[in-house]
Amino acid sequence: MSTDGLPSVRTGPRARRALLSITVAAVAVPALLAPTPAAFAEDREAGEETSSPGPPMSAIGGELLSRPGTQVSPQRGAPRLPDDLTARSWIVADAESGDVLAAHNAHLPLAPASTVKMLFADTLLPKFGKDEVYTAEPDHFSDMGPGSSAVGIADHQTYTVDDLWHGVFLASGNDAVYALTAMNGGKEKTVREMNERARELQARDTVVVNPDGYDGEGQVSSAYDLTLIARSGMQKPDFRTYAATPRTDFPGAGKGKKRPVFEVQSTNRLLVGARGLDRYEGLAGIKNGYTSTAGYTFTGVAERGDRVLLVTVMKPADGDGLAVYRETAQLLDWGFEAAGRVEPVGELVPPLSELPEGGADSTPESEEAALDGAAGPPAGERSAGGSAALGATALGLALLALATYLVPHKGWRGRRRGRRPLPR
Repeated sequence: MSTDGLPSVRTGPRARRALLSITVAAVAVPALLAPTPAAFAEDREAGEETSSPGPPMSAIGGELLSRPGTQVSPQRGAPRLPDDLTARSWIVADAESGDVLAAHNAHLPLAPASTVKMLFADTLLPKFGKDEVYTAEPDHFSDMGPGSSAVGIADHQTYTVDDLWHGVFLASGNDAVYALTAMNGGKEKTVREMNERARELQARDTVVVNPDGYDGEGQVSSAYDLTLIARSGMQKPDFRTYAATPRTDFPGAGKGKKRPVFEVQSTNRLLVGARGLDRYEGLAGIKNGYTSTAGYTFTGVAERGDRVLLVTVMKPADGDGLAVYRETAQLLDWGFEAAGRVEPVGELVPPLSELPEGGADSTPESEEAALDGAAGPPAGERSAGGSAALGATALGLALLALATYLVPHKGWRGRRRGRRPLPR
């Protein structure tokens, strides 16, 4: 628990997975490292893309996360995943250890809607003091899309940065996003910095076109990436505070000491509740979204006991606006019950800046080059002797990789027992 009383998340320093080594080992001796049949359950129906989501998905965070469908590896006594999940993509992760407990099409690129505001906040929050004053000018909002959500910023009125961040987090106000974007030097600069921040976080499924999440050609993210972004944001005290605030007063139009205010309530229905939906006990944010293209999206963080979980749900099949919250609540319930009784199917990777020197070499491009060298010639071109030699070499590589991985890291189970405590 952080000093502000809200769950926070830290990622380092920590022991790093030998990503490249374990990938080579998996290719060299698949029988040695292949997951058990329980590691991937039957594909769950979540739209036509469930069984064939499109181009190959990223393997960042683990090879299982690149596979379509539901990935989970239960141990004896583990609860079953909910049977009625309909989202095209979702993920359940331990916010502290980074273990991914279960996932469904984790790296499937989808329109993120306003959940991309988490990346906006993670990128821009450190730049401005909360008491800095902003004056609204009409041209600051010229890039806002028609029908955008808005907190109610009035032309030529002044607002503090603290006001604007409340507008971003609670009202999901695109006008508040563009006000801060103007302070940051404009849309082009802000979008570039958000994409750079995504690369730093290794959120490689993410491409930002509009800083507010409004639909734009090529703008995508994934359940995995949004969870990475949320985990990064939750390390910032102001991010945690804004994400957990259910309601606040926002300045209206007027001047002087008697300037009116009006109440703004969070649009996060698991935080404030709604008719037909209870507040989720222990929820501390983070962000919801909706557009006609993206459907409903949501990333939430909740704490129960000494465990903090992150869940992202993208585009449930049900058009009901509460479905994304119901499925998130079901996955949180499952995650708290399943923690310690499932083997992780992947991990949330650290930012590039937290990798050991040279660790950035474990990019997908470098992995492909290593695998090209390790795999040898096509099977049809190998002689019997060549195959035997290749097999021996591959086995040696695999054993070396396993030694490199297991000795310093003690495997998935050891990392879970060695979870870092929340900062006090």
